[in-house]
Amino acid sequence: MSNRIPWERFFLLSHVLCVLISNIHHASHGCSVEERAALMEIRSSLVRAGTAVPDSWGRGGDCCSWERVNCSGSGGTRRVSHLDLSNLYYGGHYWSFNMTVFSAFSELQFLDLSSNHPSSLGSDGLVVLLNLTKLQQLNLSGNYWLEDSSILAPIGELVSLQVLDLNFNQMRNLPVAAFGNLTNMRELFLSHNEFDGSLPKTLLVLPHLKILDLSGNSFDGGIPISLSSVEEPASLEVLNLNYNLMSGDLPTEQEFRYLRNIRELRLSFNQFSGNLSAFLFSLPHFKILDLSWNSLVEGIPISPSSDEEPASVEVLNLSNNKMSGALPTEQEFRYLRNIRELDLSLNQFSGNLSAFLFSLPHIEQLDLSGNLFEGPIPISLSSNLSLSLKSLRFSQNNLSGKLSFYWLRNLTKLEEIDLSENTNLVVHVNIPGWVPPFQLKRLALSGCDLDRAIIKEPHFLRTQLHLEELDLSNNNLSGSMPNWLFRKEATLVDLSLGNNSLSGSLDPTGHPQTALQSMIISNNHITGQLPVGFGSMFPCLSTLAFSDNNFYGQIPMSLCHINRMRLLDLSNNHFSGELPACVFTDFPDMQIFSISNNQLEGTLPRLLSGSLVIMSLYDNKLFGNQEAW
Repeated sequence: MSNRIPWERFFLLSHVLCVLISNIHHASHGCSVEERAALMEIRSSLVRAGTAVPDSWGRGGDCCSWERVNCSGSGGTRRVSHLDLSNLYYGGHYWSFNMTVFSAFSELQFLDLSSNHPSSLGSDGLVVLLNLTKLQQLNLSGNYWLEDSSILAPIGELVSLQVLDLNFNQMRNLPVAAFGNLTNMRELFLSHNEFDGSLPKTLLVLPHLKILDLSGNSFDGGIPISLSSVEEPASLEVLNLNYNLMSGDLPTEQEFRYLRNIRELRLSFNQFSGNLSAFLFSLPHFKILDLSWNSLVEGIPISPSSDEEPASVEVLNLSNNKMSGALPTEQEFRYLRNIRELDLSLNQFSGNLSAFLFSLPHIEQLDLSGNLFEGPIPISLSSNLSLSLKSLRFSQNNLSGKLSFYWLRNLTKLEEIDLSENTNLVVHVNIPGWVPPFQLKRLALSGCDLDRAIIKEPHFLRTQLHLEELDLSNNNLSGSMPNWLFRKEATLVDLSLGNNSLSGSLDPTGHPQTALQSMIISNNHITGQLPVGFGSMFPCLSTLAFSDNNFYGQIPMSLCHINRMRLLDLSNNHFSGELPACVFTDFPDMQIFSISNNQLEGTLPRLLSGSLVIMSLYDNKLFGNQEAW
């Protein structure tokens, strides 16, 4: 018998040998044995906690190929550098693991432990992380085990840190001294905790800090900006103090010079008072200023010189303050010609609108609602409007004159028009044969001097196929209920046609309106019965207001299939027959429920669902007693 190996077997053995050698070579160039063991220990702790584990963990010898793990280096020195353990656990028991496992990752630069609740750092806390001398980014946000902020005491020794995220932890005491040592810090996020007292100056003077987010806390007092003439300006570019209790005047011009590298300043929902500093607009890198929901007074202080470069600011939000006076002049607005978003709503500005406002070259969103402006909107057939305009909001003013939508014919990016509650403003919408180049998402014309035939002869509305919000209430409009609005595209979210003179019946076209959340058609002359399949036609309604119409017949059982209902008002109609008992039991979120002044019959259950604030049942034929609610 020959001792030679057949060629077929030789090639097979050679292939197997090559695969084995390749796997051995690959494993030798992967993560270390210690790193793999540490990851398997984390995996075991997740298994003990009864939660899912990453599928790839444990498969193959090279943990560098596992999901949520990245390695750096080459040859035989590849080591774990990035470890993403975010959103691994959210359960009823604690995910308890020993932080000493991280000592195996000597080359770790990025560690994300965010959004694991409830969990525990173990008795060692963050002390073990002090061995990670190359750690640059640490994310511990969304972990309630940091409620005791003393656990953060060692963090000041992590001097290599550049990004630290401690958002959403319910922390109460900020270890200010520890943060003072973090001289390499670039980004610091401490939002939505329970910090209070004065804002620590230490945080503002970290030499390399670019982004500081302290929003959603209870800091009070002013912004502690240094006045030292020898001090270098802060490197800070983004400062977010939204949603605090800060008060007093804004920083002075001299103090703002210390922040001359700032790009974004967000101070909304505080209690700042006084007036704006004109120097703010001269900061060379300034892009976003949000001072909404404060108590600022007077006007917008712009006083540019003739040879001055335009302000760099692009977003200016001063809404919900106590500011007053006229808008800046055309020359002053030229200084703001880089503006993209201007929100001056809910103040006390007055006077006429400037035509130049609509020709600012980059303007996209313009909100002047809730002020005292009067006179016409300075737009005409010959206006040179900025082609970047997307949103026009002028509601709740004293505007008058005439505005034709045809004058907006070149605004191809237009998505929103709100002219509501300008009773003397004549709005022409219907232009037969004209197809606008824009598709609106929001159209609000409540309480205007509107084309009465906008629904009866809907030349314009039928061209708008992407509407999400339509408000034509309070206009005494005539015509039949516009069932054609319930299109196959089903884009409508909010529909308000209340307080008009609409007639006809509610007869959906057969296309379920899965996006519609609010339908208000109260105070009209709409008649007929509610469709038997009402619940399947409008499955996501949370607000249904049909009061003061002429509906009759029974309330369909399918109404109870709309389990998100919060407000249901069918009062002052002619509904009759047995009231489905499920309307009392199947709406867990119900707050306002009114069926008064109908002819409904039935027995009331003792217990009602929802968190009712208002319930009105009078002038029906209902019997029974309810327990207190």
